[in-house]
Amino acid sequence: MTALIDDAELSDDAITREFRIWQRRRGHRYSIDDVATAWQAARAQPNAQRYLDLGCGIGSVLLMVSWKLDHALVVGIEAQPVSAALARRNLAHNGLEGRAAIVCGDLREEVLTLKDKFDLVSGTPPYLPLGTALVSPDPQRAAARIELRGGIEDYLEAAAKVVASEGRVVMCADGRRPDRVTRGAEAAGLVPLARTDVLARAGVEVPLFSVWTLAPRGALNAEEWRRESLTLRDAQGQQTEKALQLRSFFGLG
Repeated sequence: MTALIDDAELSDDAITREFRIWQRRRGHRYSIDDVATAWQAARAQPNAQRYLDLGCGIGSVLLMVSWKLDHALVVGIEAQPVSAALARRNLAHNGLEGRAAIVCGDLREEVLTLKDKFDLVSGTPPYLPLGTALVSPDPQRAAARIELRGGIEDYLEAAAKVVASEGRVVMCADGRRPDRVTRGAEAAGLVPLARTDVLARAGVEVPLFSVWTLAPRGALNAEEWRRESLTLRDAQGQQTEKALQLRSFFGLG
C-alpha cells in the first residue's frame, strides 16, 4: 500500500452497503460521530454538486456522504500523512478516484488555495483542548481527540471561506460546550440552523456530542432554527429505532 502503513495493521470494514473502509486495527477508527455527521450532511444538502470534508481523517465521513451524493465532486483535506494516505486508498478501494481527491495539509492553509466554492462542507474536529486530557502516543489517535491544530472555531472559520452563498456547513462538536459553536459561528459569519444532540442512552442528559447545521449569514434559503435529539440506546441497552435508522440510511442492516 504505502511505506507509511503495514497492510497487516489494517482491517477492511463495511461503511455503507457498497463501500468499505480500510482502517488501522489499533489506530483511529470511524465511529458514531462520523456516522451522525455524514447523516446530517447528506440530508442538509442532498443536491450538492461540490462537497468538501475538512480534516477528513481516513475518509469515513467523506465516503458515507459520497455514497449518498453519488453525483457530487468531492474533496477532503487532511493534515496527517498516514490518514491522508489511507483516505486516498479508501477512495480508490471504492472507485471514487474519478470524482474525489485528498489534499494533505493543514486545513486552515489549504482552504485558501481552493478556487471553487462548495455547496456542502463538513467536519468532525477534535474537541478536547490541549492540556485537558492525556495525549495518545499514537499520533493518529492523538490528532483525532486533542486540538493539536485548533478546534471547532478553526473549522468554522475555514468552512466559511469556501462555502457557497446558499451552501450548508455541518459540524460535529462537543455537546457540553454549545457556546463554542455559537461564538465561532458568529465570528466566522455563519448562522446556526439546526442542532442534533446525540445521547448515549435514555435518561442521560449530557450529549456525547452535537451535530450542527449552519449557513452563511444572509443566505436566502435559510430555514428556521430547530433543535432535536437522537438517543442511541434505550433504558434496557438496546439500540433505538433512530439509531437503527442511521445504519439503514447508509444501506446497512
